[in-house]
Amino acid sequence: MSWNRPSASRRPLFAGTIAVAAASCLAFGGSPITWVLAAPAASASYGVTSLAPGGTSFQLLSPEEAAAAAASGRWKVLDVRPVPPLSYIGGHVPGAMHLSEQAFRGPNGRLPFQIWSPSELASLLSRAGISNRDAVLVYSDGNDVLGAALVSYILEKSGVSKVAIVDGGLSGYKAASQSTTKAFPTFAAGSFKPTTVRGLDISLGELEPLIGRKDVVIVDPRPKAQFEGTDQTFIRNGHIPGAKNIPWQAFTEANNADEAKKNAHKLKSLDEIRTLLVSCGITPDKIVIVSCSTGREASLQYLTLKHLLKYPKVRIYEGSWTEYSDSKLPIAVGPEGSPAQLSSL
Repeated sequence: MSWNRPSASRRPLFAGTIAVAAASCLAFGGSPITWVLAAPAASASYGVTSLAPGGTSFQLLSPEEAAAAAASGRWKVLDVRPVPPLSYIGGHVPGAMHLSEQAFRGPNGRLPFQIWSPSELASLLSRAGISNRDAVLVYSDGNDVLGAALVSYILEKSGVSKVAIVDGGLSGYKAASQSTTKAFPTFAAGSFKPTTVRGLDISLGELEPLIGRKDVVIVDPRPKAQFEGTDQTFIRNGHIPGAKNIPWQAFTEANNADEAKKNAHKLKSLDEIRTLLVSCGITPDKIVIVSCSTGREASLQYLTLKHLLKYPKVRIYEGSWTEYSDSKLPIAVGPEGSPAQLSSL
C-alpha cells in the first residue's frame, strides 16, 4: 500500500452561525482549488532535522509479500501489539521486534496520548534497532489495526522513507499459512537521528479558520455515539461543525457479513472506499483533514486517502477531539449537519 491555507483573506470563524455541510453524505460539486495551506515552520529544537513532506513510500503487503520481506533481511519488522506482551511471546513473524503502539505516545504537559517529540522517538526507535534509512514493516492483530496505522504515520512523520503494513494483520498472515516463531531476534541498537517531516499534521490554530469552508472537509472516523455526543466521554461531547462521520471500520472488512472474510486489518478495495468518499463529498479537489479522538483512528484514513487514493491535500489533526473538546471553539451535537453551539467552557 503506497500510503497543505489559502492565501485569501482570513475571515473570523463563527461570526454568528456558520454554514454547515448537508445532513447526510451526499456528493456535492466543487471546482478544483490550489492547496496553499502552509506547512508549519521548521522545528527549532536543537539537533532535529526538519524535512519536507512526500518522502515516504507506504505499502500494503500481502501475507506472502510480508513473509518474503521479513525473510529478506532488508526490512525491520515491528510487532506493535499493545502490552501486555504475552501475545508476542506466544508467536510472532520471524525477526519481528516487539514495540507496543503505546510506547509512541504519552502526556505532553497538558494533554494525554500525544506523540513523543522527535528526540524521544529517535531514542525509542534506536533501541528497537532502527536507523533512519531502514525500511520498516509494521503489523498488529485483533482490532488493533489502528495501532499499526498510527505507528506507520509516526514513522512517516519521523522521516522513515519506506513503511509497510501487513494486509490482514497477523491473523491474515497466519490464515495464509505463513509461519510464526517464538524465537526472539537478536539485534544491535540502531542510530536514529531526531527527524520530523513538516506538513503532515495540522494544529488547532491552523484548523480554526478552515472550519466551515466549502473547499475543506473534515472527516471524523469515530463511532456514531461519540460523533453525535451521546457518549459522554470527553470534556465536551460532539464533533467539529460540518464534519463528516465515516467510522474507520467502513474502510476495512471489520464488519463483513461473511464471517470467514471478517478482518479489521484487511482493507476494502480502493474502488469501494473511493465510491464511499465521493458519495460523502470527499473528493480529491478538497482540503481533507482527518480528526478523531486521539489521532489513532484518524491515522488509518489519513494513510488510505494520502498514500493509496493519492488525495493531494490531506492532513491529520493529531490533537483531535482530546484537544478540541478542551478548547473554547464551537461544537456540533447530533447527526451531520447539526448547527454549531457556542462554547460552554
